[in-house]
Amino acid sequence: MDMAASDIGKALDEVRGQIAEAVEIAGRPSDAVTLVAVSKFHPAAAVEAALHAGQRVFGENRVQEAAEKFPALRAQYPDLRLHLIGGLQTNKAREAVRIADVIESLDRPSLSDALAKAADQEGCLPDLLVEVNTGDEPQKFGVPRENADEFIRQSRKRFGEKLRGLMCIPPAGEDPVPHFRFLRSLADQHGLPVRSMGMSADYPRAIAEGATLVRVGTAIFGARPTGLAGD
Repeated sequence: MDMAASDIGKALDEVRGQIAEAVEIAGRPSDAVTLVAVSKFHPAAAVEAALHAGQRVFGENRVQEAAEKFPALRAQYPDLRLHLIGGLQTNKAREAVRIADVIESLDRPSLSDALAKAADQEGCLPDLLVEVNTGDEPQKFGVPRENADEFIRQSRKRFGEKLRGLMCIPPAGEDPVPHFRFLRSLADQHGLPVRSMGMSADYPRAIAEGATLVRVGTAIFGARPTGLAGD
């Protein structure tokens, strides 16, 4: 069930407070972490409630859902930023390039090809993050750990400064900290400043390990009817 607008505002305040506390404890600058409010499966009204509460960065899994919700909202809130955080099909690349500010799920050469072609067609390219499958889980998107170094190198060569960082979704039921540390180390090795890691259940620990983006959905918008990764 979707939360009332006032409840979304209160939830945002609570999450922001916890982020600020985690940042302070970690001894990091107050602006070190950006909250990505994951609005997948929630209606545009819920996003608008978060916008009214001052939130401007949102995450969506599906290109079609994002395309239905966000163009009208962006017209009202031109500083809104949209992150696509779900696995991206190559046939959705052009629309993704058209609507997103950040694509967090670059994970294979065929998608690199599709995004490069879409960028040529659209005359623009969102910022990109390589998604790393830190748990090497066969059911998940993301480049396998053993291939990550080479894929990041090739992506940096191809996309230059548009490749901004890395993203991961640790395995459910495992301690996420080793996965966060691996992602941070990998980002540092490649000189990438952005680390998208941490969700509703573990974002304070992700902040302690160097997250610069945390993706929080359930703690803001309430439970959803499915449990796809990326919350």
